[in-house]
Amino acid sequence: MLTFAAAVFFLIVTPGPGVLSAAGVGSGYGFRAGLRYLTGLFIGTNIVALGVISGVAAVVLAVPVVRTVLMVASVGYLLYLAAGIAFAGSKLAFIEAKTAPGIGSGLLLQAINPKAYAVNTTLFAGFPFAPDNLAFETIAKLVIVAAIWIPIHLGWLYAGATLHRLNLSETAHRRINHLMAASMLAVVALALYAGLTPS
Repeated sequence: MLTFAAAVFFLIVTPGPGVLSAAGVGSGYGFRAGLRYLTGLFIGTNIVALGVISGVAAVVLAVPVVRTVLMVASVGYLLYLAAGIAFAGSKLAFIEAKTAPGIGSGLLLQAINPKAYAVNTTLFAGFPFAPDNLAFETIAKLVIVAAIWIPIHLGWLYAGATLHRLNLSETAHRRINHLMAASMLAVVALALYAGLTPS
């Protein structure tokens, strides 16, 4: 169970669309507005988890057209987000929008987020710790994931809100933007690799 918890931590804490966009909402709209977006992300990640556990996600993603549409949408969004980060200039802005993203935006992101599917598949298909009681193991995994997911995403949201209030130099702003953009490009590369690798 501890191995599973460690895997959850390292798979979730690494920069991906969810945590990076949480930081962006925090930087652009503040912590309180970001909580609505995080609610959508949390509901979305649990819907993806239930889809993986039930096998529905595997059936749907087995349809080549659906898989291609999901891949194009997710990679396009990730590239857009990375470009917005990289070309933000001296302004610290991880994500730009006219209004604060809400619950629906979080749900939509998780629906097209390849990391959400990859992480949930890895966690729920692997790391068995109660093979004789699958129901207990599944429920325990959902609880452990939630217990780790929530503080990590709240931390990224808080970091974004905090960075927004700091008076950083232009050089520091550019470095942060480039680091975040590079992280997003790494996510894009992994998404493309996963999409092109035969299952």
